[in-house]
Amino acid sequence: MEQNQDRLKDIISHSKEYGFVFPSSEIYDGLAATYDYGQLGAELKNNIKTYWWKAMVQMHENIVGLDAAIFMHPTIWKASGHVDAFNDPLIDNKDSKKRYRADVLLEEHIEKIRQKIDKEIVKGIARFGDDFDQEQFRKTNPNVLRNQEKIDGIEIKMKGALENNDLEAVRDLIVELEIVCPVSGSKNWTDVKQFNLMFSTEMGSVAGDASTIYLRPETAQGIFVNFLNVQKSGRMKIPFGIAQIGKAFRNEIIARQFIFRMREFEQMEMQFFVRPGEEMKWYAYWKDLRIKWHKNLGLGENLYRFHDHLKLAHYANAASDIEYNFPMGFKELEGIHSRTDFDLKQHELHSGKKLQFFDPEMNESYVPFVIETSVGLDRMFLAVLSSAYTNEILEDGSERVVLKIPPVLAPYKAAILPLIKKDGLPEKAREIMKELQFEYNLQYDEKDSIGKRYRRQDAIGTPFSITIDHQTLEDNMVTVRDRDTMLQERISVKDLGGMIDKRASWKTILANL
Repeated sequence: MEQNQDRLKDIISHSKEYGFVFPSSEIYDGLAATYDYGQLGAELKNNIKTYWWKAMVQMHENIVGLDAAIFMHPTIWKASGHVDAFNDPLIDNKDSKKRYRADVLLEEHIEKIRQKIDKEIVKGIARFGDDFDQEQFRKTNPNVLRNQEKIDGIEIKMKGALENNDLEAVRDLIVELEIVCPVSGSKNWTDVKQFNLMFSTEMGSVAGDASTIYLRPETAQGIFVNFLNVQKSGRMKIPFGIAQIGKAFRNEIIARQFIFRMREFEQMEMQFFVRPGEEMKWYAYWKDLRIKWHKNLGLGENLYRFHDHLKLAHYANAASDIEYNFPMGFKELEGIHSRTDFDLKQHELHSGKKLQFFDPEMNESYVPFVIETSVGLDRMFLAVLSSAYTNEILEDGSERVVLKIPPVLAPYKAAILPLIKKDGLPEKAREIMKELQFEYNLQYDEKDSIGKRYRRQDAIGTPFSITIDHQTLEDNMVTVRDRDTMLQERISVKDLGGMIDKRASWKTILANL
C-alpha cells in the first residue's frame, strides 16, 4: 500500500511538472479539492471526452446530445430527492481529528479481506498451473470459504444498517470490526452523522421572491426535465438515449486522493429511456457495453471489476459500479443504474406537466424507465495517467519516465524535431508540420539535444517523434521514433499521415467497439 501511495505522489508530481494538472489558486496557497487542468491536461481531457462522445452519440443513431444549464429551478432538486436525501454518513476519529465516510471505511475493510482471497488464488495458480480451476477452488478451499463468509456477514449487516438509516448500527459495526483510523491507528470514533452535499446560493426573483438555488450535484436532472423537448423535437422513439458532458458540484467533506474526489468535477453520462418491464434487459446490455468501452483503451484487462451496490439509491432498482485499480486500490470509475421511472414521475408530480411517451406499437402512453451510465471524467483522466505512468530502466542502466497514454488520447500525436537549428532543417520541419497539423495536434521542439527532446516527449506521452535531418532535404525521408519501443525507422514524408492514423485515429479505436 505504501508503494502504491508513493506511485500516486509520483503521478501528482509529474502532472504538475509537465503541465497536466495544477492546484487551483496555487499562488494563494490553493483551494482544497479543486484543481486546474494545464495545457497538456486540457488536451488529454478533451480527447477522453471525444472518445466517449463519439462512442456514445456518433456510433448510436438512437442517442443524441444535450448541454443543460448548471443553474436550474430549485424545485427540481426537491423533486429529485437531493434536498432531503443527498447525504453521506460521516464519522470522525477523535485522536487524528480526521473525518471519514463510514460506508467507505467498511468497504475498505471488506477489500482487505477480499485481498486475502486473491492471495490464496495466486498460491493456487502457482501450485496447480494450467490445471487450476478457480471456480472450484473458491467453492472448496477452507481459507477462501472462511474469508468469503466474513465478507458476506459484514455486507449483510452493512446493507441493513444503511438501508434503515441506522447510523448507530453503522458505528457499532465499525467498532465490532475493530477498524482503525489510517492516520492515528486508534479506534476512538465519534457517532456517525449525515451531511448534505449540496452547494446552495441565493438568486433574486424566482417566481417573484428571492430563492435558494443550488449548484447541480449531478447532471442527470437537466436531461430529465428536457425529456419531452428532445423527444418531440428529435422525433425520438423508445428506446432512445440523451447524452451529456457537464460540470457538477458537491460539498465533499473528505475530498482526498488528488483528482479522484473533488468539489467541482465533470461527468459524462447518458440516460437511456426504455419501456417499463424491459429495464433489466437494457441494464445488462449497458453494463456489457460500458466495460467494453473501458477495456478497449488497453489500460489493462485485470484493472477493472464490477461492484454491485449493497445500498441502492432511492431512485434505483439495480446498480453496479465499474471499479478501476487506482494506485489507492479499486475505486469507482463509472456507475450503471436502473433508475426506474422515479425521476420523470417526480417531475410530473412537482411540475404538474405530463412527461410521458405515446408508444404507437403498444397504442398507449407511459412514463419510460431509465438506464443511466455515468463516468467521472476526472476519474477517467486519473485512470489513464495511473496506467500510463511508467518508470523504465534501460539496457544501458539509465532511466526514463514515459507516459504510455493510448495514442488516440495523447495530447500530441507527434513531435516535429529538426536535428539542428540551421542548414534549412527548421524550415523543412515547419513545412512538414504545416501539412500535418490540419489533422493532428503536433508539437514543434528544437531546443536541446535530440536525446533530451526524445525524453521530454516520452514524459508527456507523445506516441511519435519525427526527426528531420540533412538527408531529409535530399530524399524527403524522416526518422520516426516510437515512444513505447524506442525503435526508429525511416519513413517518407508522404506516408506520415497514414502511419499516425494506423495507431491514433478515432476510426481505429471505435472500430473495435
